Amino acid sequence: MKHRIVVAGCGGMSNTWIDYAMERENAEIVGFVDIYEESAKAQAAKRGLQVPTFTDLATALAETDANLVFDVTIPASHKQIVTTAMRAGCNVLGEKPMAESYADAEEIVAVSVETGKSYAVMQNRRYNKHIRSFLDIIKSGAIGTVGSIHADFFLGPHFGGFRDLMDNPLIVDMAIHTFDQARFLSGADPVSVYCHEYNPPGSWYKGNASAVCIFEMSDGSVFTYNGSWCADGLNTSWEANWRVTGSEGGARWDGATMLYGECIDRSKPEGFTREMKRVEGSQEWSGREGHFGCMDEMFAALEENRSAETNCHDNIKSVAMVFGAVESARLGQKIKL
Repeated sequence: MKHRIVVAGCGGMSNTWIDYAMERENAEIVGFVDIYEESAKAQAAKRGLQVPTFTDLATALAETDANLVFDVTIPASHKQIVTTAMRAGCNVLGEKPMAESYADAEEIVAVSVETGKSYAVMQNRRYNKHIRSFLDIIKSGAIGTVGSIHADFFLGPHFGGFRDLMDNPLIVDMAIHTFDQARFLSGADPVSVYCHEYNPPGSWYKGNASAVCIFEMSDGSVFTYNGSWCADGLNTSWEANWRVTGSEGGARWDGATMLYGECIDRSKPEGFTREMKRVEGSQEWSGREGHFGCMDEMFAALEENRSAETNCHDNIKSVAMVFGAVESARLGQKIKL
């Protein structure tokens, strides 16, 4: 299968996507699109590609033989880019989040169904040897049936720009990653959420940069999220700090080093507290990490004519967690998802 790609959005993030396409033997970039055509021209020149540039995706698709679009535009443009591409007969691979609202995400999924075209979303934090090992420990049954998953996320990045002005910068721009990781680890879907958002002293964000969320999941487990994007000191990794509790023990991952767990040592007599034995994580997963790992899966899905792990039909459930949390915080009450 030959992938003929139009890249929509030629800012800094597009470099990773273009790097990937140019290393893939069966992929060819056939056009660049950006509302600022000079950015598109600059990318073409930088890569030494003699391909046309455009300011409008529909025109680009009409004038090229593209069958795949990379959507690397800003979130506000995702619905228009993705639906235009699918209606023109192209599959789409794009940056998170899949949409700026849940209603837009639903519309995108409907267009995917209507056209039969696929749209897979970048969720690069699933593609990490440690989180894959974490999932292996959970699936092995070593810690029993999972009862709860907990994630702490505390960082203090000074982005400047649009994030500093957002109403819900942490939940809307960042928490999608952690929420999607929780779905990946649990294998369950969200059922309800209660979220309290706040903006603590010292925050440089206009909107709420901190939040506590409680999600009930479809398997009866609970996922809690405690996060801040204006935390100076004692920072977690960008992958978050995780703890999973099960009926036979628990496992921990700091987001940066190999995880480990403890399970009940059934060979020892019962006491006031149970004797435990250590469970080590393994590095058996051989896939690539980060963006390239996710893109390997996306392309494999296209070539095997199957849904990608982060296809929009699945990813909308992570999107529901984001906008459900925002709505819960606005109303000050638990809501069903």
